[in-house]
Amino acid sequence: MVRKDDDGACHCQIETRSLADLPESEVLIRVRYSSLNYKDALSANGNRGVTRRYPHTPGIDAVGTVARSTVPEFTPGMDVLCMGYDLGMNTPGGFAEYIRVPAAWVMELPTGLSPLESMQLGTAGFTAAQCVHALLAHGLEPDDGPVLVSGATGGVGSLALRLLAHLGYQAVAVTGKPDLEPYLLSLGAAEVIGRDRLLRGTGRMLLRERWAGVVDTVGGAILANAIKATRYGGMVTCCGNAASGDLPLNVYPFILRGITLAGIDSANCPMSLRRKIWAQLAGPWKLADLDTLARIVSLAELNGEIDRMLQGRARGRVVVDLGEEG
Repeated sequence: MVRKDDDGACHCQIETRSLADLPESEVLIRVRYSSLNYKDALSANGNRGVTRRYPHTPGIDAVGTVARSTVPEFTPGMDVLCMGYDLGMNTPGGFAEYIRVPAAWVMELPTGLSPLESMQLGTAGFTAAQCVHALLAHGLEPDDGPVLVSGATGGVGSLALRLLAHLGYQAVAVTGKPDLEPYLLSLGAAEVIGRDRLLRGTGRMLLRERWAGVVDTVGGAILANAIKATRYGGMVTCCGNAASGDLPLNVYPFILRGITLAGIDSANCPMSLRRKIWAQLAGPWKLADLDTLARIVSLAELNGEIDRMLQGRARGRVVVDLGEEG
């Protein structure tokens, strides 16, 4: 539970609450696992762009079993996923043993994924898969050239790297953490380049064509330079603003090279596409080594992980274990 004091400072603590404190809605879920995302860290830090009302329970991801339901498509005991929409933003989220949400936010856990695996992926893995899905739908083939991944040590970036490598693409990781180069290579990066190298030529209108596609998680000048260096007809997917919400760019990559900039939103992704992408992650895109990408923490350990994420020291994924029922 995140509470604000009179000075506006946020304090996170574990509390015992009643199911009556949850909003009235259609599906009550006993949460087994959640996961930590950047949006959760912002909510826990009092970011009004994410959460308007406090006290509040963050957690934009949840997997668990249906405890009660007022709709026929979800019955008690069914394993389900609930991610995105307003969960963990202004609706009490997955950092709790129970959530109660609209049925339209819920989907059955795909066959082929365990509850733990689904949260090792979580919103970060789903967003990475959305980016890859968009690149493939654009026609990107493994032989077309390297695919740039920015923010590569973060949750979305690390899973995008792993997924691209799994599908046979040449993924190039960008990072400001040179000491983590061995980690990025272990994920399947064909090459690791420093942030400073990517930012060379920031003032130029166009840069030498290099990238067949891009997965950008950070925004700002890094995204701008990635676009300027994308090959003719290539696609750049944009899903984050960890560096900046600004985009200092001109029109030339678009009108001279036909670049496509695709915005990726996971929170309100239509359920039909959501199910399709999760089916891929549970099937042909399934990653066999998710344990190397994620670690499991308890609620009591979550504050330290939130601080690390806000300080830019996070690596990979963090799964939150809410324990077995009873």
